[in-house]
Amino acid sequence: MVVNGTVYLVDDDSQLRKAMRQTLELQGIDVTPFSKAELALEALSADFDGVVITDVRMPGMDGLQFFDRLRQIDPDLPVILITGHGDVPMAVAALHNGAYDFISKPFPAERMVESARRALEKRRLVMENRALKRAATQAEDDLPLIGQTPAMERLRNTLRHIADTDVDVLVAGETGSGKEVVATALHHWSKRRANGNFVALNCGALPETVIESELFGHEAGAFTGAQKKRIGRIEHSSGGTLFLDEIESMPPAVQVRMLRVLEMRQVSPVGSNEERPVDIRVVAAAKVDLGDTTQRGDFRDDLYYRLNVVTLSIPPLRERRADIPLLFSHFVKKASTRFGMAVPPITAGVSRYLNDHDWPGNVRELGHFAERVVLGLEGAAETAPLPSLPRDMSGTLAERMDREEAQIIREALEKFEGDVAGTISALGIARKTFYDKLQRHNINRTDYVQK
Repeated sequence: MVVNGTVYLVDDDSQLRKAMRQTLELQGIDVTPFSKAELALEALSADFDGVVITDVRMPGMDGLQFFDRLRQIDPDLPVILITGHGDVPMAVAALHNGAYDFISKPFPAERMVESARRALEKRRLVMENRALKRAATQAEDDLPLIGQTPAMERLRNTLRHIADTDVDVLVAGETGSGKEVVATALHHWSKRRANGNFVALNCGALPETVIESELFGHEAGAFTGAQKKRIGRIEHSSGGTLFLDEIESMPPAVQVRMLRVLEMRQVSPVGSNEERPVDIRVVAAAKVDLGDTTQRGDFRDDLYYRLNVVTLSIPPLRERRADIPLLFSHFVKKASTRFGMAVPPITAGVSRYLNDHDWPGNVRELGHFAERVVLGLEGAAETAPLPSLPRDMSGTLAERMDREEAQIIREALEKFEGDVAGTISALGIARKTFYDKLQRHNINRTDYVQK
């Protein structure tokens, strides 16, 4: 019977190593042999799906030192110790410290095989549980980045690809497009989620006299009002991710200090001469195109190029309209839970508004609209959401007439709740003409049928 997983077998005795390997392989267990613990360490990672069997007495790094190193890599990795008679007390102590089992020499082959089988089964369960937790976390974390359009697929794939690379990232996108959501997802999908905090700071929301202390921290007495020491956002995010929103608003003097932090990975609080090391990943976001020198203003070129290792662009909602129904459904369910109200039926008016509105506030605006729908505050949208918006006067006469014709047809469909007979009677056109115009203007009659 083949057993899932691999045994890393470590023993400096070549004859014993060969015999143990043959015994395990005859029982369907994959074995990778090593003559030294150092060689096995080079091949190991936390994703290793097997177990380790190691002798205790070995030149160089012995089995107990090897066991300590393995626990640093993965405390859940099963380790079986092969001991001589005099090593039993040490092996018992290792059991208390987390070793899976110890086998005293000489031992029957069945003893080693049975221990290896049980250890591999335990490892399999551990790895499956980890996979389930990752899948659950991914499903939860994917929600803010909802979208099936190619642009969103590319964005999610890029985020997952760079999540563990620790490169600094620049995020570009319009107001409300979800720049902080992208930064949060990048943190959650990286190993930094387990090691540090996600710390966000809006550089445009703080006055120049405050932002320096917020970022770098200060010592007691550094300035008037600084009564006690304060840890800055940079130091607080060490081990994790620092998100700097509206970084184009950062004062020039603070930009100089921030550039040094990025280059040296050290921070010096206000009022201190001490340089403290920080392990940070910076995700910066801007409402303007920092790559355009006319929009960059007084933002430093060297800071821009230092941040611009990887640039991610979030498409505005109007450029991924196919994602709007999915996002709206998510926001409605979220708002219903938050307000303790039932999920309301989506009327034809709301559906039309979703399709026709340009969403200048992007995803944030859509989320607020969903909340108003749940609260029953969008009654106007249910009957006639568009007349409050200015008519589009651009384009040729023919293009403007097409838009007006489509608007009239939509209003008639709204009035008669999608009923064909009533609509064509009110419009005074033939049934075939009516359907031709629906196709021409890309109007779906069923959107106006009351459910």
